[in-house]
Amino acid sequence: MRTDVLSIPFWSPAEIEAALRPALAQIAARRVLGYPTETVYGFGGGIDRDSVDALVHLKQRPPGKPFLLLIAGPDMIERLDLRLPSYAAQFVARHWPGPLTLVLPGGDHRVPDRLRGPEGGVAVRWTSHPAVARLIRAHGDALTSTSANRPGVPPATRAAEILSQWGDAVARGTLRVLDGGALTPSKPSTVVDCTGRHPRVIRPGAIAASTLRESVPTLIGDA
Repeated sequence: MRTDVLSIPFWSPAEIEAALRPALAQIAARRVLGYPTETVYGFGGGIDRDSVDALVHLKQRPPGKPFLLLIAGPDMIERLDLRLPSYAAQFVARHWPGPLTLVLPGGDHRVPDRLRGPEGGVAVRWTSHPAVARLIRAHGDALTSTSANRPGVPPATRAAEILSQWGDAVARGTLRVLDGGALTPSKPSTVVDCTGRHPRVIRPGAIAASTLRESVPTLIGDA
């Protein structure tokens, strides 16, 4: 089976613009989209309940393990009704866009509970991947995001890996894949809980805690 007819080219500027229509149609149908990010390939879609349910079903996600949200600018934080503590604004100023995920309070009227973590916050990252940022802007809202892989299998760094693992879902149309080429293996984003008085590292990643402390010395964890 040829993989090039099962994925949508998403590399050159012309390909990215051509891919927007089918990608947005997939999101509007409340189905799952596979796409490249600045770290690995991800799965995601709209933040409404039906779209999140479709993503949960595809990934077989256990209860209590939420998805993060990708945005294309800090203005989307306000649109999601999330709150940005003053120390978190320091992280944003220096490290966004990039591989830093912030768990923020708020979003009670915009973000489904299924996307809220055990600490009560919502995980958000301003993606530095220009093609995905273009897609998010065209969509006009955040996209959910989780790594594109089955349990126990490393996250995909090529579209072909997704097609080999999820061929049935692609054939049914419940999953469409944007092929942004081979991604350079990298660490996942660093995740910082910003729901408390002081920020706290809850997952070490691409940005070291020592680097983050240059902006916010009160950061807790990952010494």
